[in-house]
Amino acid sequence: MTRCLFVVFASSCIASIAMAEDGGPGAAGLAVLVDSGNDATEALQAAADRAKGVLELPSGTLLIGRPIVIDLTKTGFRGVRGESGASRVIMNGSGPAFRVVGDHQGTADPNSVQEHTWEMERFPVLSGFEILGAHPEADGVELVRTMKCTIQNVLIRKCRFGVHLVERNRNFILADSHIYNGTDSGVFFDQCNLHQANIIGNHISYNARAGIRQFNGDVHNIQITGNDIEYNSGSTESSGEIVLEAPDGIISEYTIAGNTIQARPENAGANILIVGSEANTPHAARVLSITGNVVGSRTENVRMEHASRATVTGNTIYGGVSLNVHLRYCQGVVIGDNSVGTRPTMHDSESVYDDGVLYEVCKDCTLSGGILSGMRYGKEAEGGAVTLRDCVNCRVSDLQIVEPKVRGVHVIAGTGNTISATTIVQRDNPELRAGISVGGSNQILQGNVFIGTLEKPIEMPEGTGISMNNTSLRP
Repeated sequence: MTRCLFVVFASSCIASIAMAEDGGPGAAGLAVLVDSGNDATEALQAAADRAKGVLELPSGTLLIGRPIVIDLTKTGFRGVRGESGASRVIMNGSGPAFRVVGDHQGTADPNSVQEHTWEMERFPVLSGFEILGAHPEADGVELVRTMKCTIQNVLIRKCRFGVHLVERNRNFILADSHIYNGTDSGVFFDQCNLHQANIIGNHISYNARAGIRQFNGDVHNIQITGNDIEYNSGSTESSGEIVLEAPDGIISEYTIAGNTIQARPENAGANILIVGSEANTPHAARVLSITGNVVGSRTENVRMEHASRATVTGNTIYGGVSLNVHLRYCQGVVIGDNSVGTRPTMHDSESVYDDGVLYEVCKDCTLSGGILSGMRYGKEAEGGAVTLRDCVNCRVSDLQIVEPKVRGVHVIAGTGNTISATTIVQRDNPELRAGISVGGSNQILQGNVFIGTLEKPIEMPEGTGISMNNTSLRP
């Protein structure tokens, strides 16, 4: 037994000496501070400054009170690596637990990258550890002027911002991580200049304001794929799973694909909220693709304002307390081949879901090729499963609208809109006002089918447009 104890003691000493040689006195001090309940800020900062490339976080818990700054311009290449999830850093102060600083001033174009970025700063990797916020303004990781930073296999909990990108960053990757139960946003593009970011395969949930958020800045080419982004609510500010707002900036080239994006009916806001600049309508929020997602259960599911050249296709969208899809002041938006409608079990209960699609003051937009089931949006005076209000040259076509409550389609004012090749099925509903109701001018109804018991399924006052080859069938 004595010999065994000596071997363990000797091994421990050798490990401590090795750590000291690798990371200097700060690193050696970490072994003493792990799980001690004492502040490890100075030792961890010293280890970060002296580490030979990688700052190794030991198993157990370290407490810090201010940001650990990894200034790549001074230290050269650095990474932070934990023990495969067994390492934890508790941030007791304000600001990020880790601030990674570079000096990249260019773009992703190789010709714009200075030599010192390649020789000292590129590709910092953070992996394998947890950050736990223990201060109201504690953040997880802040990135400043980094190039090709990669965060993978991390857990960030109870932080204001999980990952906070500021000033300028390029080619950022967040993968296979958990950002959970934060007080503001999981990932925050904060008034930054950013191109090329991949957010892949993460759980980003229960953050009070947003799962992924952009505010202003000049942000392009973001891929959000294969994530579970859920239940991000509780803030009195604009809130949602993905919230992109740029009243004075640019939202551009986002791909949101293959994610689960959902919340609860009592959660205000929208699952996906995109609001461009009113001063630059509709071009400040542009070139957007939302495809193959499951999006559901919130006040609104997808809401876009002041946006253009956006495509929303192949999604399953359900449970809009007010609306499933809501476009305002948009141009050139394509919405097609989605399955839209609250799940049957929700309708069987005393649900609060209205469900519906509303375009307001939009131009040159389309809605086509999908199924809208059980839409309850609208009142006796106006509204329906699909509502166009003050729109110009928009087209609704090839839809299957099943069991709308008030109307199938209602065109309110506007001009030059076309409703065509759409089937509206309503078997027994005394509240149904019309299959298609049309106002405004120069509207076209062509080749639509109404299946139901209404004597006059189409309401189209004289002078509002042209109606041809429409069919009414009784079930």
